[in-house]
Amino acid sequence: MARETIKAFSGRIIGYIDTKPNGDKQVSSWTGKILGYYIKSQDVTRDFYGKIVARGDASGMLLSMAD
Repeated sequence: MARETIKAFSGRIIGYIDTKPNGDKQVSSWTGKILGYYIKSQDVTRDFYGKIVARGDASGMLLSMAD
């Protein structure tokens, strides 16, 4: 699994995007709270509760929900 660290312009860590070998992604805040998922086979982005929030890969958008 590959981990991408997302930082603000100031250098503060906002969150992480973990990409699985099959292309699925898990988005988490800097505290480790899971914010949502991108499911490649369905080509949808879902929030933590499983609700579809976007068609396609909008995993970066989930970071706006970080605490």
